[in-house]
Amino acid sequence: MAKLAAKDGYDLLVVADTPFADASAGLASFGVAVDTLEVDLSTIQGVDQLFDRAGGRQVDLLCANAGHGLGNAFLDQQLSDWRHVIDTNITGTIYLLQKVLGPMVARDSGKILVTGSIAGFIPGSFNAVYNGTKAFVDNFTEALRNELKDHKGVTLTTLMPGVTDTEFFDRAGLGADTAVGADDNKADPAKVAKDGWDALLAGKGHIVSGFSNKLQVAAAGLVPQSILAEQHRKMAEPGSAQ
Repeated sequence: MAKLAAKDGYDLLVVADTPFADASAGLASFGVAVDTLEVDLSTIQGVDQLFDRAGGRQVDLLCANAGHGLGNAFLDQQLSDWRHVIDTNITGTIYLLQKVLGPMVARDSGKILVTGSIAGFIPGSFNAVYNGTKAFVDNFTEALRNELKDHKGVTLTTLMPGVTDTEFFDRAGLGADTAVGADDNKADPAKVAKDGWDALLAGKGHIVSGFSNKLQVAAAGLVPQSILAEQHRKMAEPGSAQ
């Protein structure tokens, strides 16, 4: 997403809760100004630090992409771990949106891309907290679009990918011993980002990336939730790769 924004001439402030390999996040060749910040966006203080680093500059576009999952059985998870998932995916995200949207609405100009997930349509056995947070994000952004419908210059797009080939699964504890972690047919993250970027520029409300994911979302409205939960268990339960 950052590369696509840089190619279109946007100066960038790139934020993550892990160290950057270099000061420009690998984006120095695009000819735009790049600033990086290592901060935890699960906290109110972290989001405030982001705005402090912006230094009062106008935010024309926001990609709210921070988030992570947490595999294994819920009863085996530590409070600090599942709380961090909720605070990153929900609390930090909506605080960030509120801070950015205020000035955008005041001038009736701006674009926001929020990364939701098709996981929000599926009861996520062995990734239950994550799927629950994405259900919130998918629902919240749909409601927020309605609240903003009279502000034609402000667009809010929700990108809803499926299983994508990133470090998400290893970091979430959904590694090679799970069927989803061992899956060699994950979506190309560059393709997913391009789908989201194109939808953002077109002013679309949401985009489900990938044909098979569109089918899953459609089926989620028809298939009983108990069956969807069992299907997810077969993907995410430790040992399911065997």
